[in-house]
Amino acid sequence: MKLIIFFSLLLSVSTLAAQVQFTGKVTDNKNAIQTAVYIVEADEEVQTDAEGAFTYQFENAGIYHINIENSSGFIQAFELNLTKPEEQFEFVLSNENPQTDLLNEIVISGTMKPVLRSESLVPVEVYTPTFFRKNPTPNIFEALQNVNGVKPQVNCSVCNTGDIHINGLEGPYTFVLIDGMPIVSGLSTVYGLSGIPNSLIEKVEIVKGPASSLYGSEAVGGLINIITKNPLYASKYAVDVFGTSWGEINTDLGLSLKVSDKVHWLMGVNYFNYSNPIDKNKDGFTDVTLQDRISIFNKFTFDRKSKKQFALATRYFYEDRWGGQMNWNRSHRGGTDVYGESIYTNRFELLGLYELPFTEKITSQFSITAHDQNSMYGDTPFMAKQNIAFTQFYWDKTYGKHDLLVGTAARYQMYDDNSAATPTAHETFIPSVFVQDSYEINKHFSLLGGLRYDYHKDHKSIITPRFAFRYESDKGDILRLNAGTGFRVVNLFTEEHAALSGARDVFVLEDLKPEKSYNVNVNYLKTWMLKDDFILQAEAAAWYTYFTNSIIPDYDSNPNQIIYKNLEGYAETKGISLNVDAVYANNLKIMMGVTLQDVSKVEDNVRTQQMLTEKFSGTWVVSYTFNRLNLTADYSGNLYGPMRLPLVSELDPRLPYSETYSIQNIQLTYKGFKHFELYGGVKNLLNWTPNKNNPFLIARSNDPFNKNVQYDANGTALVTPENPYGLVFDPTYIYAPNQGLRTFFGVRYNF
Repeated sequence: MKLIIFFSLLLSVSTLAAQVQFTGKVTDNKNAIQTAVYIVEADEEVQTDAEGAFTYQFENAGIYHINIENSSGFIQAFELNLTKPEEQFEFVLSNENPQTDLLNEIVISGTMKPVLRSESLVPVEVYTPTFFRKNPTPNIFEALQNVNGVKPQVNCSVCNTGDIHINGLEGPYTFVLIDGMPIVSGLSTVYGLSGIPNSLIEKVEIVKGPASSLYGSEAVGGLINIITKNPLYASKYAVDVFGTSWGEINTDLGLSLKVSDKVHWLMGVNYFNYSNPIDKNKDGFTDVTLQDRISIFNKFTFDRKSKKQFALATRYFYEDRWGGQMNWNRSHRGGTDVYGESIYTNRFELLGLYELPFTEKITSQFSITAHDQNSMYGDTPFMAKQNIAFTQFYWDKTYGKHDLLVGTAARYQMYDDNSAATPTAHETFIPSVFVQDSYEINKHFSLLGGLRYDYHKDHKSIITPRFAFRYESDKGDILRLNAGTGFRVVNLFTEEHAALSGARDVFVLEDLKPEKSYNVNVNYLKTWMLKDDFILQAEAAAWYTYFTNSIIPDYDSNPNQIIYKNLEGYAETKGISLNVDAVYANNLKIMMGVTLQDVSKVEDNVRTQQMLTEKFSGTWVVSYTFNRLNLTADYSGNLYGPMRLPLVSELDPRLPYSETYSIQNIQLTYKGFKHFELYGGVKNLLNWTPNKNNPFLIARSNDPFNKNVQYDANGTALVTPENPYGLVFDPTYIYAPNQGLRTFFGVRYNF
């Protein structure tokens, strides 16, 4: 959305200490727009009426920052200099949202306070629905594939479990939140990321680097905060349906209603179905997991006389997914005749926010989740339940040049499964307190310090500090430095799903000590306003993380085992990245990013590259709008360097390192109809899949129950005429989606 402001602001020689009656009107150059207007300094929102008009009374004249949001979730922030007792302005919204406007986006994730992105001491990346629509996907997990430094990682060829890597660190180091609540954890990190409807997302905020002092000690690699739309400003009706030539169908439905004068309701339904087994690589197994999934989301906001916030949201998620041999059906579930991995998932979430009725700004938040997984991995049953309750209260106080945040939190978790590792239900309760203070030294320099205290019944006191520094030059260049620590306890199922497939046994050689980390990152941002409406923005970053007591799965010592122990040496991750965004005359937009990284461990003075981690990667999105044709073309893609892969034996003929690969997509979107958009294109233009130049992906796919494998006294598979490489069944040799070229077509409707 590009905001074109048809007015001039008169500069005042002094600030008037008088109230200002502010009147505005918002249109799209043709029609009035009902939307939200957010006044940053007052931390208040007002709603335009049916004529697009709104009023607000400022206590004093002066400089204010205001955000305007349209029904598509696009946001533009700008600065007003109010000098007269009465001010009137008109704002005209267009359909575009220049990437450079995101510098003025209000972000929350970095410091848990609403602040302009450009003024945040913590670098926060913001991605709106416009970005994700350039390569439409059925869920947020796949949507992140074009974000530089963020990689959705597939971990199993059969069931397609996955996690999200940030700057080379595995999924357990990534904290995923919904509306600021840590409800995506444990069991839900394995399959639950597939059930968040894209249509309900207002924006996604990504923080790369430590966020432990505010969000908990496990936010080591970074966090992803998925912020859902406000019912007050969402489209009344929204439909987005697309299908692919593989037979995938994705449907997003949205409805926004005013239930009463004080209650606003947003409902979203996402349904995804893929029930067409395909075996392009001819190994007898499905290339992509079949899925039948529904997610129902409800969000309520309540208007209060005090204008303080009150919101409730619920989400129900059900999924039936299976992958395996092509002739598998329900009658084979749990048997040993035909191999299949079948997972039924039931999940319920409740979250809320309530600002207490005090003069001071004190906010309470809570979330409750219940997760039930009924699964069969071949003939191995895995039945698991996880219930999590979380609550926190925090006080937001500004005094002088200080901006203080003080809070307390508590997290309860119950986990139980049918494995030998969990003879009884495991319960944990972690109380926490945290404090953060940012201080503006002058217009150029700002500092932030934070400290969090958690108490764990097994590991006792956990203290995680945080420090940040920000410098802004007169030209608007921004330099940020962030440092912090982290603390992590391993979760064996969510991290080692391979054990359930029968491919490897998990061995824990000792009582695992918590992993500790120390992180520092530097970020530099510069924007050039060039001639001929050409805007260029570059953001460079460098980071280093050092781990002690590192808990890294050992795939190498025994091909039949995954061995867990604390690393006797140390592990580290270091790297640099560069993002470049360019906008030319509202027709051409280019977003490109590259990351170079080294993720390794050092033990006995020997450095080893971490499994399934590339040393370089790149992403890009190029968009061009043909205004006369109402047509936009999007060309997106990513590039990944070689990764070290887990082999089953020394004779395993599969590649020990993946080849450099690229997945590229193209899309055309037609916007010539009122309220309607038509879009279509091709995914994976190069038809790349991980079986390229490999003899096979799944080891022993012809014998998934290892019925014909012979073993020695140590349990190692023997080389026989029938098994010339000494392999066992292994579906974990996977590092990218095994889905080749396909076309897609869809339609969107918003009203």
